[in-house]
Amino acid sequence: MSYTALYRKFRPQDFEDVKGQEHIVTTLKNQIKADRIGHAYLFCGTRGTGKTTIAKILAKAVNCEHPVDGSPCNDCPTCRAINAGTSMNVIEIDAASNNGVDNIREIREEVAYRPTQGRYKVYIIDEVHMLSAGAFNALLKTLEEPPSYVIFILATTEAHKIPITILSRCQRYDFKRITVETIADRLMELMKKEGNDVEEKAIRYIAKAADGSMRDALSLLDQCIAFYLGEKLTYEKVLENLGAVDTEVFSSLLREILAQHTSQAIRILEDLIIRGRELGQFVTDFIWYLRNLLLISASDNPEEAVDVSRENLERMKEEAQMVDTETLMRYIRIFSQLSNEIRYSSQKRVLVEIALIKLCQPVMETNLDSLFDRVRVLEEKLSDPAFLAGIKASEKEKETAASGGIQGNGYPRTSETERIPESKPAKAAPEDLQYVKKNWNSIIRETKGLLQQMLLESTPKYDGNTGEPVLYVEFRNFLAQTCIDNPETVEILKQAIQKKIGKELEVKLVMKKNEPGSGGGNLAEISVDNLLQQNIHMDVTVENIEDDD
Repeated sequence: MSYTALYRKFRPQDFEDVKGQEHIVTTLKNQIKADRIGHAYLFCGTRGTGKTTIAKILAKAVNCEHPVDGSPCNDCPTCRAINAGTSMNVIEIDAASNNGVDNIREIREEVAYRPTQGRYKVYIIDEVHMLSAGAFNALLKTLEEPPSYVIFILATTEAHKIPITILSRCQRYDFKRITVETIADRLMELMKKEGNDVEEKAIRYIAKAADGSMRDALSLLDQCIAFYLGEKLTYEKVLENLGAVDTEVFSSLLREILAQHTSQAIRILEDLIIRGRELGQFVTDFIWYLRNLLLISASDNPEEAVDVSRENLERMKEEAQMVDTETLMRYIRIFSQLSNEIRYSSQKRVLVEIALIKLCQPVMETNLDSLFDRVRVLEEKLSDPAFLAGIKASEKEKETAASGGIQGNGYPRTSETERIPESKPAKAAPEDLQYVKKNWNSIIRETKGLLQQMLLESTPKYDGNTGEPVLYVEFRNFLAQTCIDNPETVEILKQAIQKKIGKELEVKLVMKKNEPGSGGGNLAEISVDNLLQQNIHMDVTVENIEDDD
């Protein structure tokens, strides 16, 4: 006899064996016991949650000669015929391959004939959302008023694709994802029946990897057992077979990222690739790891928020104290975007390496989240006594050099009369201009055509002499002169700015080297330091470091 896959071998034969769908099982059993059986059912839910299985059990139960508490006996001739697939009363139809009008017309012709054996003729239409519009229309009347001896059971993973006219004629049952605990308990029970030696940790990982699908869990377990046939199935062997990564590796990787050790993070990734780990699975599991950290940091009861061992929980609590929620959300967003891109890429390794570099080097990004991450690193350095001691020592050296008439670079000090006159420092930009600078790209997207192209190469500035709330848009491309000469350009920009920040600003358009004021004016870049100060509640100091000549 040929080998039978685990998910087929251990498919439930009565309602008591169904796990994780108690709300549906109880309802159907009560209907059978009270003889309140409906004429049309719609089973919705993700793959592997028991839709087809329960449909077959229901078909047996309504035709069983000796039902037991609403469940089929599996001993009578009718039950045995249905289990063997030889019953003429249970018709299974795959709507993915039989989705035409003609197929539905055949069903309409067949329902006119009574069942040869048993009380009901049951039609199980799987993947019903694949039916064409014409097929749905052909099914409507029969589905609404079928003969008393006909029951329709429709199963689908995408209920939103089914017409509302079909939905209104059916009793709808939504199958939920099965919990990790339920799947793990079921797998351990089946492994005892099979006589296989497995670790509980290995079973729990398979249950988690199944993502709420009992069938997927059994398929993964079958795959792992076949690879290590005759051996004890351990956690490490499951990781090896599925191409997964241990949580300790994620912990090490996260600590290197927080420390901004780019080379070490890339080295961990390279080691995983050499060991044959699948990059798509690595990205998915790392997102899940970061999600658990986020829940731990945000929850008052971390033990209830995440499903991990006590040892891993203590380590993750420590890591949750090392990183703030904003940084974790940034990491999750970058890797979530990576998860979508990596599916269709032929250079998966390159994409993962770029993502790791982004995490380690937030300076590579210009959004506000990366700025917060850079501020976090600076705060950590400022809290380090050794770093502060180094700064004080450097300042002391500068003071010593100044008292001796020698600059810090070793050159003689310039006398007071020879000192180069310093330019007047620019006044701070108004807050409205800072918001414009922060949302500059969004404002540009509100424009079209040549103006949008020129704005992409422009720079928003202000008059540093006066500090007035006047936005100067400095163009670099000579083609922008057309936009400057057009009187409608200023109005378009004003409307875009008002739409974004809710305020109206005065706008002036200038070309590079054509700035207002004497001596070329004092147009300065708009900084968002004040906005950062509002969010991080500390002063932001920007130092210009000049190279020694």
